[in-house]
Amino acid sequence: MKKTYLMIFLMMMLVMAGAGCSSDETEMKAQAGGEVELTVSAAVSLQDALNDIKKSFEKEYANVEVHYNFGASGTLQQQISQGAPVDLFFSAAEDKFDKLVEEDLIEEKNGIDLVGNDLVLVVPKGSKKEIRSLEDLTKAAKISIGTPESVPAGQYAKQTLENMNLFKEMEDRLVYAKDVRQVLTYVETGNVDAGLVYKTDALNSSKVEIIAAAQGDLHDPIIYPVGMINNLDHAKEAKLFYDYLQTEASMKIFEKYGFKNLK
Repeated sequence: MKKTYLMIFLMMMLVMAGAGCSSDETEMKAQAGGEVELTVSAAVSLQDALNDIKKSFEKEYANVEVHYNFGASGTLQQQISQGAPVDLFFSAAEDKFDKLVEEDLIEEKNGIDLVGNDLVLVVPKGSKKEIRSLEDLTKAAKISIGTPESVPAGQYAKQTLENMNLFKEMEDRLVYAKDVRQVLTYVETGNVDAGLVYKTDALNSSKVEIIAAAQGDLHDPIIYPVGMINNLDHAKEAKLFYDYLQTEASMKIFEKYGFKNLK
């Protein structure tokens, strides 16, 4: 019996020692720059460009894995305000970004206005509707825009229609979408006659035709700020990615997808 108890005791000690070593190894790996996962909440209009940048970044920094949470900037801002675990925020509107600065969730020194965009009018490819300008929107039965309260592109679209004195006339024809990609889908499928989307999204669709761009004086400047969230668990790695977004290689990718370089 004594031998049996001794063997059980020795086995327990070995298991405990192994667990201790495993814990020590994990801690040492973390300190030595082991595997780190970053979460980046970004406007859905950035999806294609950021996916390309992620590939090149992870080749250079193999120990850092980037996960994206794409959505409407207003929705993402609210998630972060409510405590969502995020490392960086890449907004399609300055006011959503500034809200987090006001809440002391992002320091101004840890943010930058990185890229810009244009708002364009699109119709389904081959459309028979006589829509050849923004003024021709009055000929459309249904027009899609993003929900202005949460979707920056929708906010810019509403401003454009208001400044053209068309919003009240067309309000009952508007089909609101959860983000700019959904607006594009409504146009691509012919569920609406026209839509107001970012130029970058329209350029990547073979199913829509760009009719016109909204003049800059019809809406607020379309600026995309990016910044690091305060009190990060992986501040060093977040700074790596934040800096990488500003490199010449990354800026070329943004420009390839139609974004304006604001650096």
